[in-house]
Amino acid sequence: MARAPHWPGGGHDRRRFLTLFGAGVASVPFMARTAAAQLAHGSGASTDSALQSLIEQNQNQALGQNFDSASRTIHMPQASLPTLAPSTVQTTELAVGKYEGILAHGGWPKVPPTDRLRLGNRHPSVVPLRQRLMIVGDLASNAGEGDVFDSYVEAAVRRFQARHGITVDGIVRKEMFARLNVPCADRLAQLKINVGRLKKATRHLKDRYVMVNIPAAQVEAVEDGVVVSRHTAVVGRPSRPSPAVDSKIIEINFNPYWTVPVSLVRRDLIPIMQKNPDYLKQEHIRIFDMKGNELNPSEINWYSTDAVSYRFKQDPGSFNALGSIRIDFPSPDGVYMHDTPEKGLFGEDMRFHSSGCVRVQNVRELVYWLLDKTPGWDRQHIDQAIASGDRIDAKLKRPVPVHWVYITAWATPDGVVQFRDDIYHKDGIGPVEGVAKG
Repeated sequence: MARAPHWPGGGHDRRRFLTLFGAGVASVPFMARTAAAQLAHGSGASTDSALQSLIEQNQNQALGQNFDSASRTIHMPQASLPTLAPSTVQTTELAVGKYEGILAHGGWPKVPPTDRLRLGNRHPSVVPLRQRLMIVGDLASNAGEGDVFDSYVEAAVRRFQARHGITVDGIVRKEMFARLNVPCADRLAQLKINVGRLKKATRHLKDRYVMVNIPAAQVEAVEDGVVVSRHTAVVGRPSRPSPAVDSKIIEINFNPYWTVPVSLVRRDLIPIMQKNPDYLKQEHIRIFDMKGNELNPSEINWYSTDAVSYRFKQDPGSFNALGSIRIDFPSPDGVYMHDTPEKGLFGEDMRFHSSGCVRVQNVRELVYWLLDKTPGWDRQHIDQAIASGDRIDAKLKRPVPVHWVYITAWATPDGVVQFRDDIYHKDGIGPVEGVAKG
């Protein structure tokens, strides 16, 4: 039976790793030095705290009741750390050093895929699974050996899932096998690429801003270096990607109309109307000519390109594609952030379904924060505006910067190294085999 590796646990290999990893650590700020220690020593109480935050924000699920006491060390962190921060740049650079050390020692073993692995299973693949999780610090080096999927392995699987933004349930399926078997060299390359992206994105951050990390399909509202709210999102599909954005949120539109973009009229609406002439009526979408006159759908030849010459507006309501809220900012691409009636999409791992705009879960909480410095727009007035069903606009007294970024690998000062799929193939590494695309 193969022995679990002692890397990066105790002994001579660990001392060599710490020597490599610790070079220059004294010259970085305290938070980064803390991260260096946590990265070097694997899973600790503070790192577990951060992972519990990830676990709860991803799926809001508690740890299983059958965990050993040794696995009950995960606690909520005292502060939420933003993806975009100068300290993230420094700790991601430290993570590069860690993964260079892992690669120098041979990387990690491939875990042969099977149907699924879960608590209580006995299977030969559990042996390399333990090794894989130990090498990156998700499983303690003294957590034992063998081919039994015990509660220690389950806790480590949950940590791995949280760090990779996939469903946190402690069960190893096809999607997790695919991520387990991404080569160490590819993960190292991702970290190096994203150091440059992080440096660029954090160069001119203000004290208040909204960040959308497109590969993570996640939104953060950040104030004074702390994430005050974090939201699951749905972003652009690979064929209609969400663009990079650096702008300022200037207005909130309550109960908005949705004007169908010309590109969607051409690609989606015309083919739908050819198959279902009642679609516009069913979706409460009205047609207007250039003079503002409303037209009947039967007046338009749907087998020509005439339809792109008209304006299509969906009435406000629970059926509206924008839901009850649109967050508006200047954009040359015509994108924005909004609510959605399709709440079920937020529960998926691969949340890449939109035509470029960003749908935000619990968007009302984000709007509370955006308007909290605008007189006359407390929570009660926001709730009243939404409940009225009327078209109402609220201009922010202080516009809030908004950044849509493309970050697929990063490490925060809590010592947690995270990875996301390169959904738009910008890393130049290639897709993760076995992962379904949005």
